[in-house]
Amino acid sequence: MSVRILALVGSLRAGSHNRQLAEAAVKLAPEGAEVEVFEGLADIPFYNEDIDVEGSVPAPAAKLREAAQAADAFLLFSPEYNGTIPAVLKNAIDWLSRPYGASTFGGKPVAVIGTAYGQYGGVWAQDETRKAVGIAGGKVIEDIKLSIPGSVVRFAETHPFDDAEVAAQLTEVVARLHGNVGVAA
Repeated sequence: MSVRILALVGSLRAGSHNRQLAEAAVKLAPEGAEVEVFEGLADIPFYNEDIDVEGSVPAPAAKLREAAQAADAFLLFSPEYNGTIPAVLKNAIDWLSRPYGASTFGGKPVAVIGTAYGQYGGVWAQDETRKAVGIAGGKVIEDIKLSIPGSVVRFAETHPFDDAEVAAQLTEVVARLHGNVGVAA
């Protein structure tokens, strides 16, 4: 049985380095693991309890919830916007945490990684993402971390998959997340 890891990317930009990291994770997944990058975060309306009504949940949000329900684990890629988590990623976490008491994270393993232009690689945003997803019911694997600084320079001419150091680190992240599926908290 293959372990399904759902990847959520907090950048919508076509040339996003975090998106490229997610694409690399798909290619580097170990045998027995499948990483799926969720498409469509841009289409999900901001969370509003008034529109989160059984039977009439907006289709893009329902699609996200279905993908999350089918996942065994989550790999979140967060750039850093103004020192914190991007709105699109926070919105996805909000939708997946509801309805109250029925979070689709449901104790499933979650790792948060990413890259950013700054010298710390987005650690503030990644810490905030870990906090939010943990409160939302995910089993955050706190010691799985990868913050790659200087993304604009480092990946200017090289895809993260082709950066040997990054590829090795990303391979380890995905393998460790895979290894946490089914492990009691």
